[in-house]
Amino acid sequence: MLVISGLTRAYGPLTALDDVSFEVKPGTIVGLLGANGAGKSTLLRTAAGLQPPDRGTIPVEAKKRLGYAAEEPTFYEELSAAEYLAFVAAVRALPPADAEARAADLLARLALADRRDEPVRGFSHGMRKKLSFVAAVLHRPPVLLCDEALEGFDAASNLAAKDELRALAVAGSAVLFSSHVTETVERLCDRAVLLHKGKVARLLDRAAWGGPEPGPSPLELEFLEVSRRG
Repeated sequence: MLVISGLTRAYGPLTALDDVSFEVKPGTIVGLLGANGAGKSTLLRTAAGLQPPDRGTIPVEAKKRLGYAAEEPTFYEELSAAEYLAFVAAVRALPPADAEARAADLLARLALADRRDEPVRGFSHGMRKKLSFVAAVLHRPPVLLCDEALEGFDAASNLAAKDELRALAVAGSAVLFSSHVTETVERLCDRAVLLHKGKVARLLDRAAWGGPEPGPSPLELEFLEVSRRG
């Protein structure tokens, strides 16, 4: 579980987060929506432990175990994708053989398998976002933070990544998913947190916003069928 309590963060005179409180329970995907400057990325960076809050708490145990897919990921540029994921697995103390098999599966599903041995410095923005997502979910984290994680994905990889997020939730992970695409949150998420000027403006369950049934949209299903024909 991820519990955010009274989170406040300011940059000089600007209050980016103002007494933000909510929780993400195991087995749920919570969508984080807000306009540019609402505080979404500040909240996720603070929750990930990359910057301290001015006030408020996030359990330390959650920080130790979470996965984080950043909006603008950074890498050791000279490493290949495979080498970078091996490094991540070592930091996480994952069994090497299991981590390698998991990485190979995720890279294949996100159409990166044929680029796994190339240095990251040659990757496009979309490829970097995919690699960041793979690194974040590699250890099947009990708490996962996604900051515009699917931005730049092609359609097939977008579907595969959403399938992975759903699978993690079914397995008991608590997922906090930030997106500027309302339709994605409608279909993917169980709850939604609406931020406005650094404050929680609404906390909504799926039934409250009258969202469609979770899972791929009819158009996504049609696309998936076509893409599988080879």
